[in-house]
Amino acid sequence: MQLTQSQNIQGYIKAKPDSGFVEFYPVSPVELADFNQAIRFTHMIFSRQAIFVSEFINTLPSEDRITPLLTAIKTMQQTFNSVVLETPDTNEGKQLSSFCKKFSTPLTIALERKNLIHPKSEWRLHLFFLTSSVVYIGLSHIKNSSPDIMGIKRLRFPKMAPSRSTLKLEEAFKTMLSEKDQEHFLKNGMTAVDLGACPGGWTWQLVNRGIRVNAIDNGAMDPGLMASGLVTEIKADGFKYLPEKPVDWLVCDMVERPMHIARLMSRWLTGGHCRYAAFNLKLPMKKRYDMVMECRALIAAELDANNCKYKIKIKHLYHDREEVTCLVLLS
Repeated sequence: MQLTQSQNIQGYIKAKPDSGFVEFYPVSPVELADFNQAIRFTHMIFSRQAIFVSEFINTLPSEDRITPLLTAIKTMQQTFNSVVLETPDTNEGKQLSSFCKKFSTPLTIALERKNLIHPKSEWRLHLFFLTSSVVYIGLSHIKNSSPDIMGIKRLRFPKMAPSRSTLKLEEAFKTMLSEKDQEHFLKNGMTAVDLGACPGGWTWQLVNRGIRVNAIDNGAMDPGLMASGLVTEIKADGFKYLPEKPVDWLVCDMVERPMHIARLMSRWLTGGHCRYAAFNLKLPMKKRYDMVMECRALIAAELDANNCKYKIKIKHLYHDREEVTCLVLLS
């Protein structure tokens, strides 16, 4: 709601607990192009995907689903780069995954025969199934939505990584940095500090990219990771440690109150100890969005006071739990 209101788009929300999706209804008609320009997917913290809905069908016949779908899709008067079939990320939704996989091919063939699929189109067609007979039909701009089905980046756990937390940082880099950005911000030979590093899940992601890491923790690091020769283990308090020389990256997945982490990140960034930071904010049970905004405001205020030029990106990732992941990039 805050995002739409900031763009002077008034509306209301419909949502059910544990449903896996939220509906937003503008109170006044909004042109698709205007809505797409005003609502930026990268600014959405807790949304994995954003779809502009054209039609809702709750009686899709099992004997012929394609015909009514094509009729509804034609009314959109649009061609599409591709079509994706999605479900809510719930136990009920997961039971539809087999149906979506089987139905995807015949639907795509039918769309191609009707010339509704065109590789140069900037729009992606979405079919969001609640059941095999209940579906939202909509679209998203390919540059203003997630390229991944259901907004979930499917990652394989690296066998050599010491903990599954490594997937958080991998997803953060691949979600919030383009491939070109990754080449620029994650260069071989860079330096980093990992606060609360033990056993080394986040350190592994940096080492895997050829980045030298000071691993700060009183616990023991993974022996295989230490054998890389790129990790220096330092037994110290993550809130008190500072590097002798500035580093490129600061990463942190310590379990601590979010405002404490926000202040710590601000001190490193404004103090010239690092240029880039990736960190998680562990959120309270209530008013999570408010807490994220408070932490963001604190960091932005500190950076502004020190005349820093920066970008702040925040996302609740698939591999996150009760937390959000933040990237702060100084320029």
